[in-house]
Amino acid sequence: MIIIDSVLVSDEVVEEQFVCDLVKCKGGCCEDGDAGAPLENKEKDFIKDYYKVVEPYMTKEGIKEVKQVGQYLYDREFGWVTPTINGEICAYGFKDEKGIIKCAFEQAYNDGKIPWKKPISCHLFPIKITKSKSDPNVEYMNYEPREDLCAAACSLGVKLKVPAYVFLKESITRKYGDEFYNALDASAKHLLKK
Repeated sequence: MIIIDSVLVSDEVVEEQFVCDLVKCKGGCCEDGDAGAPLENKEKDFIKDYYKVVEPYMTKEGIKEVKQVGQYLYDREFGWVTPTINGEICAYGFKDEKGIIKCAFEQAYNDGKIPWKKPISCHLFPIKITKSKSDPNVEYMNYEPREDLCAAACSLGVKLKVPAYVFLKESITRKYGDEFYNALDASAKHLLKK
């Protein structure tokens, strides 16, 4: 385990190799789960502030779901989450011409219409961040790919020799900052030399 500030990083984050293979998985993490994407409190404000800008990127079904249940909802196990359509695809997801699920928020971001890429829980996947129950200032960073869904990404990571934390540099830096990522990178290099 690597400890940086109040974040406990599991060894798998640096030891396992992972590179998303969207051609094979089709973005299945956006529709395969027990709830929608977990949201940080500040992300609820982003959704409220930018929903009207993002809505044109959404499917009719997604818009209908948001009108029925709200822009986000509370789940007993996961806290605040994005809504899903029939318990499957995220209401903010849509399929492109190749059948790959894309994110309405990310498309609006890529088009320069909003300054927020997507929920950090999505951006970090397959890393999952959980808060300690005994100390809310402590977070656990774990590597949790889905066994079947992420098999191609795990194979591609091994083939390309890319550790999960390196593949997720942008999202880890977005969550914790450059200083944190640099400390993680130095710790990982030291750990992997042993």
